[in-house]
Amino acid sequence: MDYIRLLFVEHSALQAIIVLSLISALGVLLGRVRIFGVSLGTAFIFFVGILAGHLGLSIDPAMLKYAESFGLVLFVYALGLQVGPGFFSSMRTEGVRLLGPSLAVLAIGTLLAIGLSYACGVSMPDMAGILCGATTNTPALGAAQQTLVQLGIDASGAALSCALTYPLGVVGVILAIIFLRRFFVRKEHLAGPDAEHSKNIFIASYRLTNPAVFGRTVSEVATESHHHFVISRLWRDGHVSIPTSDKKLEQGDVLMVITTPHEAEALRLIFGEQEATDWNAENIDWNKIDSQLISQRIVITRPEINGKRLKSLRLRNNYGINISRVYRSGVQLLATPDLILQLGDRLTVVGEAADIKHVEKILGNAVKSLNEPNLVSVFIGMILGLMLGYIPFSVPGISIPVRLGLAGGPILVGILIGTFGPRLHMITYTTQSANMMLRALGLDLYLACLGLASGGQFFATIVRPEGALWLLLGVALTFIPIVLVGIAALRWWRLDFGSIAGLLCGSMANPMALNYANDTIEGDNPSVAYATVYPVCMFLRVVLIQVVLMLML
Repeated sequence: MDYIRLLFVEHSALQAIIVLSLISALGVLLGRVRIFGVSLGTAFIFFVGILAGHLGLSIDPAMLKYAESFGLVLFVYALGLQVGPGFFSSMRTEGVRLLGPSLAVLAIGTLLAIGLSYACGVSMPDMAGILCGATTNTPALGAAQQTLVQLGIDASGAALSCALTYPLGVVGVILAIIFLRRFFVRKEHLAGPDAEHSKNIFIASYRLTNPAVFGRTVSEVATESHHHFVISRLWRDGHVSIPTSDKKLEQGDVLMVITTPHEAEALRLIFGEQEATDWNAENIDWNKIDSQLISQRIVITRPEINGKRLKSLRLRNNYGINISRVYRSGVQLLATPDLILQLGDRLTVVGEAADIKHVEKILGNAVKSLNEPNLVSVFIGMILGLMLGYIPFSVPGISIPVRLGLAGGPILVGILIGTFGPRLHMITYTTQSANMMLRALGLDLYLACLGLASGGQFFATIVRPEGALWLLLGVALTFIPIVLVGIAALRWWRLDFGSIAGLLCGSMANPMALNYANDTIEGDNPSVAYATVYPVCMFLRVVLIQVVLMLML
């Protein structure tokens, strides 16, 4: 019995590891069970933790706080690294469309909370806690408690109501996503795994009929047009070639052009007639287009290439090949001359077989060398993220400084390092499996600790007279804004369901729901949308809860 007590009951570092591992393992196993065709995945870890806490299982409070904080930081930083390379391109193309619905979720939830406070006779401090729990936003709870203390009001009710509504706030987002998919999502709303690629890249062939470009070089046309495009192949008199920058264009040339969707019409006006062939279909065998050229993917594995601009390698003029596309972190990028290359980029190279062999030696293509994780950037990034998260920001009209906190700082730094690190010659690449492992480990730790901390008072609070009312209000504040905005985003914003699920999870600061969305929806759209809206929404919720309390009390 002493052996069992030492392992599971008596507080120690060993006991903390065993308890958290046991909760995580049981949660993962139970999360695979499907009920009416639906499984909650890692969300079950949270509920196993609540049950364990209710049964009296506990770990040292300092270790609990450490594991919870470390898990959250590890998850959001790894997420930032994953979506960083495509974040700013997504923000430019979809930022306004994604932020609009997210801000609507914030506005509807806040106004609904104020209205329900008056309608149901719930005090504003208690309603502030309910709102923070329903939106799973602990930084906002901390800001609310600081505001209440400054106003001379007891903040214990806010903490208690938040603890009660938090568990259903976590799972409520998942249930709302399931509800939307079951009753409102059609096949056309579900983007495939390559949907993000088709947004960024458009392939077309043009027959040169515009006299204004006859006799002009490829470089001259590109410079004077100010449009972004890559000419992958040129057909002339039945022969195909890779056009170099000084290649002169002639009447009747057929050009295969890789560009972006919104540039395609402008290029038709520049080059002439667009051919009817659909080059954007998924089943095209590029090596069968002609017998002279082949298309091959080459992975950048040489560290000295990291951070260099594509044009500095002079691959087209020196070796007669063309790089048409670059795949990075699930996003397909146009291979413009100024594109900064990163370790792990996969380049689509078109040319003759012998020339491609030379380019392969320059770029590396030693895929096994990428399997060695680069942990230096992970640890440095988390340090910088935590430092950023605890910098106080002054907001006009708010006497208490606002901080990005444990979640906001690391995800922002992860995005910035994932995007700009290679320009400083930092090797930030992690394989997809390594990134998924970091995210899963961090999220499992966070959920196990969160459930264990909530379990002790969860069931006791439910039986209190106001407990059931708080619970119902929390469900309403979680479910109603998400469903209303989700339906509107499907019908009027015309977003794919993956992006909608991601922005809903981001607006509710719910990493567990994001994990569920990633498991059930193909492609990276949920993660990209989440990272796009999360920092803005998290910051606004922290500010908004303070504004509401100061105005209403």
